[in-house]
Amino acid sequence: MDFKAARAGLVAHLAREIIDQRVLEAMARVPRECFVPPESRHLAYEDRPLPIGLDQTISQPYIVALMTQGLGLTGEERVLEIGTGSGYQTAILAELCQLVVTTERLLPLRETAGKVLAGLRYRNIELHPAQETLGWKDGAPYDAIMATAAAPSVPEELLEQLAIGGRMVIPVGSRYLQELCKVTRNRGRTVVENLGACRFVSLIGKGAWPEDPR
Repeated sequence: MDFKAARAGLVAHLAREIIDQRVLEAMARVPRECFVPPESRHLAYEDRPLPIGLDQTISQPYIVALMTQGLGLTGEERVLEIGTGSGYQTAILAELCQLVVTTERLLPLRETAGKVLAGLRYRNIELHPAQETLGWKDGAPYDAIMATAAAPSVPEELLEQLAIGGRMVIPVGSRYLQELCKVTRNRGRTVVENLGACRFVSLIGKGAWPEDPR
């Protein structure tokens, strides 16, 4: 399969709705096929989520692009990502900012993503195990935060780690259907913008959902 051509086709498709050229250029550089299981690589550049094991998925490319665009990155930011997953979103962020601090609670995913990201020679990523409390307080405050799993409301624990003027993109809603929210932390107030409906796995931890009962 000609992955380079397929990637270009996907980026052209995304450009119909994504207007941030830096995001599109990052999507054109990152090889999504490296982040999916071997049996799914022929589907890597379809605009759809794909399973990566342990009841987790690699997000639909459009959603990855939309969430990244929502952060408004310029290249100088320190970004916190909640939920490394496959590492694909992590790589997109690493293309667009100074440093990505990313956390993942599932050890097999963390190990696999770490190997792929190292193999692609990213040097501006810190990969950590998720803690009981959401985020990674040791590196706070962050210029931007992205959560790749859904919370029942905007977690105060993450807002506290966001710099004044910083942006957070997070799915908020039930375990089964959410709204993608862009949260801007201004001095004295927080502004929330709805980016549209979405569906993500549950965000687990203090400030979000307890362990999935399944």
